[in-house]
Amino acid sequence: MSFLDALLILLAGVGAGTINSIVGSGTLITFPTLLFLGYPPLMANVSNNIGLVAGGASASWGYRTELTGHGGTLRKLVPLSLLGAVVGATLLLTLPATAFKTIVPVLIVLALVLVIFGPRLQRAAATRHTDQAAGMPPWRTRALAGGVFVGGVYGGYFGAAQGVLLMGLFSALASEPIQRLTGFKNVLVTIVNTVAAIAFLLFAREHVSWPVVGLVAVGSFIGGLLGAVIGRRLPGVVLRSVIVVVGVLAIIKMVWFA
Repeated sequence: MSFLDALLILLAGVGAGTINSIVGSGTLITFPTLLFLGYPPLMANVSNNIGLVAGGASASWGYRTELTGHGGTLRKLVPLSLLGAVVGATLLLTLPATAFKTIVPVLIVLALVLVIFGPRLQRAAATRHTDQAAGMPPWRTRALAGGVFVGGVYGGYFGAAQGVLLMGLFSALASEPIQRLTGFKNVLVTIVNTVAAIAFLLFAREHVSWPVVGLVAVGSFIGGLLGAVIGRRLPGVVLRSVIVVVGVLAIIKMVWFA
């Protein structure tokens, strides 16, 4: 690996970590970079996924202020993501990826619609449930739990734009500020990606390029911290707009440049 190649991978990792911290879909930066540099698709995918776990960890740490006092919520959601990721990783090892790729753009479109109209849906729900002491209606709690589990399955199996999907789910069902929801998203996505990385290490170790893993890990770790600083300063409307733009780019990439 030349110095220039290493620098490009490191910078791509920083970009991916930054985007993942704010929205998700940072793979849209690192994966094409690795392909451009001549790495086989499978090796690029496996090595990239393992390396990006570090960025998820730093992004989660970067949003620790928003998550303070909400450990109870995370303790309820993390096991669902973990279980879903195990199911998804198992499906990944037994089913062809094409079986799921066809519906991914549809799921992302749905998520973007929820991101856009989430605040309106929350306001409408609040007018129907004026008793705030009752908390979130039971059906929304169950729907959120089921959605997080399905998101874990999705992330463990396919992974692309899972952050966008989770933000769509949270926007429609959760009543927390969007910055806190971003913190929840970072933690859950990191859990899912860690499970996928473990599966790769156990069953696809021959496709791991450790220099690539190391460079992507360092870059994404820096990017995760950087993205947390940027993302926390974005107004809610701007943050939702960024999510929509990245989601649309992900759809274009999957449909026309897969």
